[in-house]
Amino acid sequence: MSASDIKEKNGSQASIKEDVERHQTSYEGDESARVGDLKRQLKNRHIAMISIGGVIGTGLFLGTAGALRKGGPIGLLLGYSIVGSICYSVMISLGEMIAYLPIAGGHISLAARFVNPAFSFTMGWNYYYNWIIVLPAELSAAAVLINYWNKTVNNAAWITMCLVVVVAINALGAGAYGEAEFWFASIKVITITGLIILGIILDLGGGPNHDRIGFRYWINPGPFVQRYGIPGDTGKFLGFWSVMTQAAFSYIGTEIVAIAAGEAKNPRRNIPRAIRRVYIRILLFYIVGTTIIGLLVPSNHPSLNLTDHNAAASPFVIAIQTAGIKGLPSLINACLLTSAWSAASSDLYTSSRALYGLALSGQAPRVFTKTSKNGLPWVAIVFSSLFSFLAFMGINESAGTVFGWFANMTAIAGLMTWFGICFTYVRFYKGCRAQGIDRSKLPYASKLNPYASYYAMVWIIVICTFSGWDVFLRGKWDTATFVTNYLPFILFPILYIIARFVTKIPLVKPADMDFKTGLAEIEANSYDEPPPKNLMEKIWNKIM
Repeated sequence: MSASDIKEKNGSQASIKEDVERHQTSYEGDESARVGDLKRQLKNRHIAMISIGGVIGTGLFLGTAGALRKGGPIGLLLGYSIVGSICYSVMISLGEMIAYLPIAGGHISLAARFVNPAFSFTMGWNYYYNWIIVLPAELSAAAVLINYWNKTVNNAAWITMCLVVVVAINALGAGAYGEAEFWFASIKVITITGLIILGIILDLGGGPNHDRIGFRYWINPGPFVQRYGIPGDTGKFLGFWSVMTQAAFSYIGTEIVAIAAGEAKNPRRNIPRAIRRVYIRILLFYIVGTTIIGLLVPSNHPSLNLTDHNAAASPFVIAIQTAGIKGLPSLINACLLTSAWSAASSDLYTSSRALYGLALSGQAPRVFTKTSKNGLPWVAIVFSSLFSFLAFMGINESAGTVFGWFANMTAIAGLMTWFGICFTYVRFYKGCRAQGIDRSKLPYASKLNPYASYYAMVWIIVICTFSGWDVFLRGKWDTATFVTNYLPFILFPILYIIARFVTKIPLVKPADMDFKTGLAEIEANSYDEPPPKNLMEKIWNKIM
């Protein structure tokens, strides 16, 4: 529906409801045909590893270095624990909606159903911006990781090589992407699990130097870092608070399982299984991981420098080198390289599907809805891949500095996506109550909601508001830091206000929300899987 058509309405409630229904029809139409265009090719193990891969990335391997340097071991642990609780709250909210309606466009399409088209527009373009920005950041990171072994070759060559691999994976379709992500994520899981076990051994004095570290670094240089020379508890609190944005960057990406839901096989079974295990991954990989990091490395160690952005800057590698273990840093760097490749591949997949969903809803040119015979949205993939060329900025600028700019913008944009997901869930919850839908009968439901959604929204606004607080200190003003922290935060409400002004469509009333369109196709693609035949299959089902 065009803006002019909407403006001709007389504003009555009947007209508003008709506007909403027409808009929904424009992107829903025949749900089975629409989702069928993409083809459901992602298996349970693909969905499981996509959800894991979204949790584990360079933010955990490398970003924790800067977070430890700024916040100290307790500040690091507290920051990642708080953001982890926010992440979990977002995921159980998203999981409840997406397990019931696993449709193309994920939370972007759900926002149109349960909030209004303007909010869907805002969510969609914010999300698309998020992933097309982080894509070149990951390619820049991959190039610098290769510099760990070879600094004689221009980074442009490495960026080009990585880009070809990422585009090739996505060009082969969702099945190929899922398979690649399965193996990439498996490497990441094995790596971080091995590092945690090794970290415990080193802390207890099991390394070649037999140095029993214990909680030594919690005492000296201390549990917190005194930031900006501000004395007392205030300086320590500011050190802890500076960890929050970096922690958010590390967690952003867990929600991509919603985008993959439109291409998932047996979605009513596989999506809830992935969502239910998110908390285990947060606890195991991040909470345990950051605890071990805080034990192994002092916060004032000179190598905790994110601008290096290779294995040498990883707290785990610093601990390994200090213990006198040789050979492992190169192996870890190789694992980090696959992690960057995995992240870049996911970035292109997610951005292309987000653009596809926007086009289906009439909020992007219809040309992006074109798919090949095997369900590949090739126009959206080609267009999204063009933004990867921003990675070549790293050739003339410090790659670490460029990565920092991208990381800041991605963290805040990602947090606003989380805010939008939680707000959409609150509306979904009200719609269920208004229409007498028993949430306990849904494929997935959490007893923590709707309170978890409100909890996450409050924290997100607080973190975004004070994300760049340090630029306001006397003598600390930095325009680049201010812009990268606050541009995505300010842009979100501006986009909504503009879209709301154009569409003239208010919030969808709970009684008018669409809970039915597409259910026939979803139920047809959901089925009971046969029970495990042997012990190995039982173990596999427990893991996946």
